[in-house]
Amino acid sequence: MTEASVREFKMPDVGEGLTEAEILKWYVQPGDTVTDGQVVCEVETAKAAVELPIPYDGVVRDLHFPEGTTVDVGTAIIAVDVGGGSAAPAAERPAAGQPAAAAPAEEPKAAGSGRQPVLVGYGVATSSTRRRPRKGPEVPVQQASTAIQTELNGHAPAAPAAPPAAALAAPAGTERPLAKPPVRKLAKDLGVDLTTVVPTGPDGIITREDVHAAVAAAVPAATEPQVAPVPAAVQAPASYDTTRETRIPVKGVRKATAAAMVGSAFTAPHVTEFVTVDVTRTMKLVEELKADKEFTGLRVNPLLLIAKALLVAIRRNPDVNASWDEAAQEIVVKHYVNLGIAAATPRGLIVPNIKDAHAKTLPQLAESLGELVATARDGKTSPAAMQGGTVTITNVGVFGVDTGTPILNPGESAILAVGAIKPQPWVHKGKVKPRQVTTLALSFDHRLVDGELGSKVLADVAAILEQPKRLITWA
Repeated sequence: MTEASVREFKMPDVGEGLTEAEILKWYVQPGDTVTDGQVVCEVETAKAAVELPIPYDGVVRDLHFPEGTTVDVGTAIIAVDVGGGSAAPAAERPAAGQPAAAAPAEEPKAAGSGRQPVLVGYGVATSSTRRRPRKGPEVPVQQASTAIQTELNGHAPAAPAAPPAAALAAPAGTERPLAKPPVRKLAKDLGVDLTTVVPTGPDGIITREDVHAAVAAAVPAATEPQVAPVPAAVQAPASYDTTRETRIPVKGVRKATAAAMVGSAFTAPHVTEFVTVDVTRTMKLVEELKADKEFTGLRVNPLLLIAKALLVAIRRNPDVNASWDEAAQEIVVKHYVNLGIAAATPRGLIVPNIKDAHAKTLPQLAESLGELVATARDGKTSPAAMQGGTVTITNVGVFGVDTGTPILNPGESAILAVGAIKPQPWVHKGKVKPRQVTTLALSFDHRLVDGELGSKVLADVAAILEQPKRLITWA
């Protein structure tokens, strides 16, 4: 095997203009044989989790980063020997996450292009991305504990006995402890040397709790300040987290969602209208459709008929299906509906959409909804599935919530929130009876949807859900 036969696969831009992605899982290890198109890892971007296929045939020589590392687009993440040779012997191979000893060959550029070839998206610039150099040596844990004691007692504590040299030495064969950037920053702020911290995270990764434990362990018990006992009535329970705070890094989907919602809330003037409606007949139709052979194997629920009702309302009021072009100062009316469905996932809120939902029959819409929900639940929603939406439904009723004021998905003009469906006393045919009732809320962009248009759309959705036969008469 020669260095010339080693190809470096770089982190591609798997979305439009994304700058980084976190490696969630490696599916291969050094020494494994890979083929062109084989998935080698799963990464999470600001939009979704994506599986990356390798564009080479060969043998994996090195994984440059461990799982959980955020890598800039354009940075080499895996080295593959494409020369037909075997991988380096186990004793010579660097551990996953450590760079190879020799600089690998550069990947060839696309002909006539100033950008590196990538699998998906627009690609990345030719300039390489480098890590920021470390500013200086980390302060030992003992200095942190001294500072803490000085702050508490007003004077520096007596120096404790020096720990054995072996306890401070870095683990054999480890050049850099494994820890995520926020944990490294925490350690730096507290003056903790990560090489002295015992990791408890998966695959030997140091967690925030490990850093706090290292600080606590470094404080000598004999010099702890004497504090008046706290009355039992105000003492925290034994299970209470005495650190009192937990900080969660905002990245990936959560970071993108936060930025998008702030941009939407302070760019589009939101208006929200509400209507409470008797959906008893809709709930009966749901049960009838479940028994219909046309829906065998499909998931039929109220959301299916609500989605169809919204599509019919849009067909009757097409101007609501639009977007605002700020640069051209124009309203762009869409003659198609890409129906977004807000989905809560472990990685955060995402809004994949059903392309051309307006052209689907009810069974086809049920099939598309089922696929969308299953894909989102598995964390496999692609960036393309979340682009190009025109209007959105968010079902807050699944959490037992009656209603809300939903924020528009950026670039869209309307979003419908569906509240919990539950029995309530309702005047039906002149008598008070228990009926299945829900509250709908429609938020819209008042720059392009005025009160009349927004009210008509919401009233049409409510009328269809109250009398679902209008799905036929209004079709």
